Amino acid sequence: MQSAIRSKLTLACILTTILLDMIGVGIIVPVLPELLEELTGGSVANAAVIGGYLVFAYAFMQFVFSPVLGNLSDRFGRRPVLLLSLLGLTFDYLMMSIAPVVWYLFIGRIIAGVAGAAVATATAYMADITPPHKRTHRFGLIGAAFGLGFIIGPVIGGELGEFGPRVPFFAAAALAFANFLFGLLVLPESLPRHSRRKFDIRRANPFGAIAALKQYPLVIWLLAVLFTFSLAAQALPTVFSYFTVEVFRFTSSNIGRALGAFGIGFAISQAVLVGPMVKRLGEPPVAMLGLLAAIIAFAGVAFAETVFYLYVFIMIGAVSGLAPPAINGILSRQVPDNAQGELQGAVNAANSLATIAGPLAATQIFAYFTTTPTAPNYFPGAPFLAAAVCVLVALGIFAVAAWRFELGHRPSIANKPQVPDMAPPGQIRVPPLDEDDDDDTTNNNPDSPRN
Repeated sequence: MQSAIRSKLTLACILTTILLDMIGVGIIVPVLPELLEELTGGSVANAAVIGGYLVFAYAFMQFVFSPVLGNLSDRFGRRPVLLLSLLGLTFDYLMMSIAPVVWYLFIGRIIAGVAGAAVATATAYMADITPPHKRTHRFGLIGAAFGLGFIIGPVIGGELGEFGPRVPFFAAAALAFANFLFGLLVLPESLPRHSRRKFDIRRANPFGAIAALKQYPLVIWLLAVLFTFSLAAQALPTVFSYFTVEVFRFTSSNIGRALGAFGIGFAISQAVLVGPMVKRLGEPPVAMLGLLAAIIAFAGVAFAETVFYLYVFIMIGAVSGLAPPAINGILSRQVPDNAQGELQGAVNAANSLATIAGPLAATQIFAYFTTTPTAPNYFPGAPFLAAAVCVLVALGIFAVAAWRFELGHRPSIANKPQVPDMAPPGQIRVPPLDEDDDDDTTNNNPDSPRN
């Protein structure tokens, strides 16, 4: 009984870390357009372009350093990398909160990009402590923490933004530092010393990580799916604020509430729906359903003419939250457990590469179709229509991979979950999240460690 309680505490610790991190990110979303307009004195379209460059700076550093941090977590453990990333985020928000000129924002984003491996490391942590056949459900909980962060963060940010565009940045810095203290005092290490491997600089770069994973061909196909899906997904955090200001004259509170509604649906999809649906249908159909929902949602938002229809398609888009945990669950079983950090570093690098190209493309498309006289039509929803096309490509790649590699019958090569071997001060060692009573498929699943 005590072992089960400690296992649940470990799960709660890592999910709380992700939740607090995403609340900090979400807080600044509704007020960033206003802050950029204040610093530049320009229009909404001009602020959108600068916002795209800010995301580019952050994503480029993530693309370069995510494999480094992923391999470092395979060598030194997940906990120290996670804690350092939270300190980096704290400094980022402080820089942005006091920024007198735009280049302060860029310095903050660069630092955050270097240190911002919290999500990839947390995902590797979850893989460490979870049996292979239960990882899709656990990754769904990570996604639900993201969704809750987008419920709480933008709503808080929108309301705090009524007191000034800088106030939410101070709140985000406080949350990031509180998250660091929480992890320092409570979160145990998940990767035992005997399971760690040497750090190899040749593998600690985006191209080296992908080359190292080429021995697992399915991984490369699924990384392509995640990249294309992430490329499309950038339209929501990058352009949504500017789109709703331009089309519906939203305030920061309106933006926060709309993103909060998306977060509610997203959290329900990943915390409540993904586990039972994977048990009933399997991971490939669930992933395809999530991708299909994204296509419908992006196309619908692009042509939405009223706030009612905007919310309808936002909620359809929340169902797209089924896709990432299902795909990541398949991915995590294709590599050994002592390579989970490298795998998640490569996943994060693919997402970061999408975050480099996606925001620049989305903001430039938005500016072109809203301010350029030579544009064929005034069409603020153009970035979302382009996103729908990208997800359609991702769905095609996944369908080919599912057929070629017989995903419904592919065995796991991952090991059993690990026992955390280093507890923080005052804490006892925490056992892995092994099979529990809520899963009656343990003895029947071919991926189960007992079979």
